[in-house]
Amino acid sequence: MLEIGDVVAVPLPLGGYGACQVTATGEHLTVCVLDWRSDAVPALDDLRTAGPLRVDHHSWSGDPEVVDVPAGEHLPAGAVLLGRLPVLPGLPGASAAFGSWQGMGLQVVLQRRWELEVPAAVREAYKRAARGRVQADLGHGPVSRPAALSALDLRDHAGDVRWAGLDALPRLTQLTWRGAERGLVAALEARPLITALRWEDPPEAVDLSGTGLHGLTLAGAGPRRVALPPGLMALWLEGEAPETVEAADGGRWIRLTTRSGAPRGLRGVRDLVVEASGDVSGACFGGLAELERLSVRWAPPHGGLAGLDAHPRLHTLELTDAYGVEASMLPVPGGPLRLLRVDGFRSSRSRAVRQRYRGAGVIVEIRGAKPDHWLEANLDNPLRDWVDDHKRAGEAACRAYAAASRAIAALDVDDPGAVADARTILRSFVETLNGVEERYEIIDTLRREEAGEVFSALAERAGVPASEAEAWFGDWRAF
Repeated sequence: MLEIGDVVAVPLPLGGYGACQVTATGEHLTVCVLDWRSDAVPALDDLRTAGPLRVDHHSWSGDPEVVDVPAGEHLPAGAVLLGRLPVLPGLPGASAAFGSWQGMGLQVVLQRRWELEVPAAVREAYKRAARGRVQADLGHGPVSRPAALSALDLRDHAGDVRWAGLDALPRLTQLTWRGAERGLVAALEARPLITALRWEDPPEAVDLSGTGLHGLTLAGAGPRRVALPPGLMALWLEGEAPETVEAADGGRWIRLTTRSGAPRGLRGVRDLVVEASGDVSGACFGGLAELERLSVRWAPPHGGLAGLDAHPRLHTLELTDAYGVEASMLPVPGGPLRLLRVDGFRSSRSRAVRQRYRGAGVIVEIRGAKPDHWLEANLDNPLRDWVDDHKRAGEAACRAYAAASRAIAALDVDDPGAVADARTILRSFVETLNGVEERYEIIDTLRREEAGEVFSALAERAGVPASEAEAWFGDWRAF
């Protein structure tokens, strides 16, 4: 257990090390990120006078970066406990934000990039544009938009784009695009403030190596070749995977999320997320020779695992909704695995998993284990995980969804009265959730978003227009 004054060196997302110090303890550890970055692990003495990292990039106000971390959370692989130092007077001992050790170094990278790569004039314009509206002409004449607009969807922009019009939007950091390149890459290269791109149905060859992107999503028909920028930290492949990817150090600093395997050229990827349906085999990403951290998230059908022992560096395995996984499918004890974290599991299999790694030096964390008989009725219920926070509230929410789903399935969507019937069904569903919240108070922001997604899916099945469904949900919910 860490104590006040303990100093930890943490690996940074793009290489090198940052450092942080525990400044208070209790139910959570209060951890302050220090103003430090070095290529190698620092010595404890190097940090005796290090002050807090003050974060003022983008909308941040220059306050110290300090977060609360669960007291029982283990340090991630690569983090180094250096020792203990007195807590300097300038380091805060309280925080209103929650975080994790895994993400502790991100703000060091973002603050450094803001200072070194974003021109001063661009930074100043960003800070000034907190309110009001601007006129932005992207080729179809001036359009009034919020000055603080951060995300812009250009998928339906017909004709040539007047890319200079982006300069009227000083807080623009995300773009969504579809189809042919049409000047997009040059626009990104000229605007280092834009760090996130979603590109649907891109052309066969995509060269983004000169951009300042941190995050890239490729969806739909995949390109054959993609060249990535050196500062990319996250790549999402939602559709067809490219045949070949060119990336610095073989993608060593990239967290890859994929539904369709790993393309050639990413041999150096260490962090992989697989969004799976059915069985998952390590052979599907056998080209990732440096793989250290694997997360698998299942959607129905919930399949099993195989072939993970072929990855000799795999020290962290995280599984979500692993209802098809058995103990024998997991990596053999005595290998590189050091942390197994499971969220959503069959309780009948939990004991076998713990026994498998007893005495093997593997930390096993299992959350959301559920009885087999309960899963028989609720495995495909999208609100099933609510029972992890509150059993009675979660079961009530699951029953409400099951009833609404059955009623929607019985509708004749070609009947002129179907929408009116759907309205009654959907309203009953929301009113039940209102009652759950009134009695148990469990619907936080995350649960509200989940309820909204479930409501939208039910409405779509009933043939209710999306705009109408959105209005209904907003009018009826009391959470």
